[in-house]
Amino acid sequence: MSKAFFVLDDGRIFEGNSWGAQGKAFGEAVFQTGMTGYQETLTDPSYHKQIVVMTAPHIGNTGVNSTDNESAKIWVAGFVVRNPSNSTSNWRSESSLESELIEQNVVGIQGVDTRAITRHLRDRGSMRVGIFSNLELSREEMVVEVRRSAPMSGAFLVPDVSAKAAYIVPAVGETRFVVAALDLGIKAATPRALAERGVHVHVLPFDATIEDITALNPDGVFISNGPGDPATMLETIELVREVLLQEIPIFGICFGHQILGRALGFETYKLTFGHRGINQPVLDKNTGKVEITSHNHGFALKAPTDSAFSTVYGRGEVTHISLNDGVVEGLQLLDRPAFSVQYHPEAAAGPHDAAYLFDRFVDLMSKKVRN
Repeated sequence: MSKAFFVLDDGRIFEGNSWGAQGKAFGEAVFQTGMTGYQETLTDPSYHKQIVVMTAPHIGNTGVNSTDNESAKIWVAGFVVRNPSNSTSNWRSESSLESELIEQNVVGIQGVDTRAITRHLRDRGSMRVGIFSNLELSREEMVVEVRRSAPMSGAFLVPDVSAKAAYIVPAVGETRFVVAALDLGIKAATPRALAERGVHVHVLPFDATIEDITALNPDGVFISNGPGDPATMLETIELVREVLLQEIPIFGICFGHQILGRALGFETYKLTFGHRGINQPVLDKNTGKVEITSHNHGFALKAPTDSAFSTVYGRGEVTHISLNDGVVEGLQLLDRPAFSVQYHPEAAAGPHDAAYLFDRFVDLMSKKVRN
């Protein structure tokens, strides 16, 4: 087992052992607080160009399988764990986690103090990082290489992860509605959740036009999660404004929430260390209910949380806020059929407190059809 190094761009270095593929990898250092769901994390396109530190100390004990993948490949730039499991024990397992990392050439590191890394990132903020293994580089040379890598702010990453051609996820049972889903890095669980509610889903590439959407005569438009800086998505923001003008019901999650917000005229900003995990508390301001939710975002929306707001598309309001730091977690328009949340109601790998949001989207489309 060879040595490996986790090298941050502020010069902090953590020494561990190589795990997964060997070599070097660069990305934004982020931590993920879920106790389970590492396979869904690895295959979530929103983690593109990020090196993920798992705060749970024991990772890999259930192996991997083809069913739980959220996309066709692993998207994380690198993977950091404290104690990888030496064995795989689960009836659904098809291979070990490390063998999957090696097969897909994902560089990892194990044996590092992930608690210390997480505390460092929490205090200093997410930053560029590199993993180096089996390389003869000095510590100074590794830091220099990290500082030459691209930052996440200003990153336009959606073209890397979006579908190259449109495809269909058919409704389960009778088709009740047709939805055009804009793929900015969509997770497989999302169109599946819609299909289970009788929605026939046309998944479209990120560069779809308003003509592509209206040609489907959809009952609604879904804007997916995805990686990168929402400020770079100028054409998509304009597309959402065109959809708003046509009053087609809109539902956005995560990256899609940020893009809807920017389409309404709000700004986005980089969070210090973001929200990532399946244990994030969110308050629904309309009901007073607290939901435990799944998050993966490093940017957030600037919008007033203490009162309604006005836009060129009518009145709106913030509907959900984070109980950890007050970040805007959801909004809705009051005069047009559009709403969004910052988190993941498809809940892969859980929890399921926010599944009702898909039903809310269905209800919104139902009201539009009746009118």
